Amino acid sequence: MTTILVTGGAGYIGSHVVYDLIDKGYDIIVFDNLVYGHREVLPNNVKFIQGDLKNQESVEMVFKKNKIDAVMHFAAFAYVGESVKDPSKYFRNNVAGGLNLLDSMVGNEVKYIIFSSSCAVYGVPNKIPIKESEDKKPISPYGWTKLIFEKMLESYEKAYGIKYISLRYFNAAGARPDGKTGEWHIPETHVIPLILKTILGERKEFEVYGNDYPTKDGTCVRDYIHVCDLSNAHIKALEYLIENEKSDVFNLGAGKGVSVLELIKIAEEVTGVKPNYSFSERRHGDPPVLVADPTKANKILKWDTKYKIKDIVRHAWKWEKKLNHLKMEVE
Repeated sequence: MTTILVTGGAGYIGSHVVYDLIDKGYDIIVFDNLVYGHREVLPNNVKFIQGDLKNQESVEMVFKKNKIDAVMHFAAFAYVGESVKDPSKYFRNNVAGGLNLLDSMVGNEVKYIIFSSSCAVYGVPNKIPIKESEDKKPISPYGWTKLIFEKMLESYEKAYGIKYISLRYFNAAGARPDGKTGEWHIPETHVIPLILKTILGERKEFEVYGNDYPTKDGTCVRDYIHVCDLSNAHIKALEYLIENEKSDVFNLGAGKGVSVLELIKIAEEVTGVKPNYSFSERRHGDPPVLVADPTKANKILKWDTKYKIKDIVRHAWKWEKKLNHLKMEVE
């Protein structure tokens, strides 16, 4: 049986991939420091190791004690604003921690890795939709950590034969339709959960950052991709990498843009409740439009999105209501 080490597997996207890998018959080891992840969202019988990538000894121990065939690397801090205020935290975790992981892979002859990258590597793009060839010019330390790790992968392939696929996500959203796992960030900064928390009464109102962008309704436009579609892409990327022994980079998005005001309207349609919202100043560095061109992933990985934006909001709503009970159990 093929054994996959999933770093950050108790996090939002990682936990969805864990369930799908198990469904596909893979043997899974989850490695997570639980700073942002939640053990509660994982299957009870999954092999779980609490540890930190910044601790080289603990990383090495995982490889020494287990026969690992491939790595899926999700373990990263991912708050853009925080990365601006505390870049040291991000470079130490996302870059130095990632370096420890790669060194252990090399030392233990594990040569396959799927990397959770981000559209943040592009910064403010020159053209929409965004192709993989678009200029890489991050505007946050978070974006730089993703790009630096991609460059590390290129170097490690040339020097040590590591084979990789970097998956540049656009806006991951939604939850598993069966309600087993979903978005659980502390603090929560993603748009859809914040709108739904406002509807649930957990927040007084939802804040829309800017209504004077050069877009159809003045609010930012983003490419929202269902987390289950993202997870499926990881499985296809792993299968492609092992079969073809060829490193590559792919954008993962729906290829369609949705504005913040459109999202609010969809949330109202799904829940039957109109959320309170207000407009405030633009956030520094927010591009007006970010939409992926997923053609390359469609063609090479034979991957496409299954879920539409209304499905995303509907599944997120189901999860948000369940999350209230989970939080009470944890507390």
